Amino acid sequence: MQIIFDSRYPTHPDDVKHYDTEQLRQHFLVDNLMQPDALVLCYTHYERVLIGSAVPVAAAVQLETVDALKADFFLQRRELGVINVGAAGSVVVDGTKYPLKNKEGLYVGMGAKDVSFHSDDGSKPAKFYFNSAPAHQSFPTKHLTMDTCTVLQMGSQETSNERAIHQLMIRDVVQTCQLQMGLTVLKPGSVWNTMPAHQHDRRMEAYFYFDLADEQGVCHFMGQPQQTRHIWMANEQAVVSPAWSIHSGCGTSNYAFIWGMAGENLDYHDMDKFPPSDLR
Repeated sequence: MQIIFDSRYPTHPDDVKHYDTEQLRQHFLVDNLMQPDALVLCYTHYERVLIGSAVPVAAAVQLETVDALKADFFLQRRELGVINVGAAGSVVVDGTKYPLKNKEGLYVGMGAKDVSFHSDDGSKPAKFYFNSAPAHQSFPTKHLTMDTCTVLQMGSQETSNERAIHQLMIRDVVQTCQLQMGLTVLKPGSVWNTMPAHQHDRRMEAYFYFDLADEQGVCHFMGQPQQTRHIWMANEQAVVSPAWSIHSGCGTSNYAFIWGMAGENLDYHDMDKFPPSDLR
């Protein structure tokens, strides 16, 4: 099994004003996820959130620690949120097997020592996307499904943003230390994933785009409201969003995305909104 690791350091908004396309992609885009039989890890210094993936094809993929964590095992001081965006698979946590269908999730609390990812059929592998954040308390592992999560129906066809927001890991559904995750599915004909754009100064966020058809793309908007920038993204890529940045995207077709957040406030609706008329 291969482990692919990199890290991203924080950036100041005044510096980002001067970034060209390649610098924006270098600092904020995670474009190496979903590699077969590999544990891919991107350690960000935004709330110490870690973005990763595991695609078990020939064998299970083990969630192993890396030197940068300075931990005896991966979840020694961390919690974990996993969402399967591929075919059927399972996550085994300290000997207990949790089957995960497409778009189902699993919360794993701090202290779990042995975590591994499995596909039911290696020729049609599961694709596990995950976020991990520092934790101060251990909470129970919980299987999260599309049927048991909170669903918000948002937007409209007239504004091209009709979508269903599935809140898989928020405090009304599962107890966590600071990690929140969920997925949003856009309806056919809708392309805007979040409008009005917003910031939340009390936490960072990461977006993972998936279910995007071949030859289609998503333009992700970031930056301060008066200094917006954009990054063109492809299927199964993620982007890091600092607390000072808006985060919104528009695709050339409908798609889905996973949002993951961590910080000091667990109120999902704690956000500072900026209507299109305020953006520059």
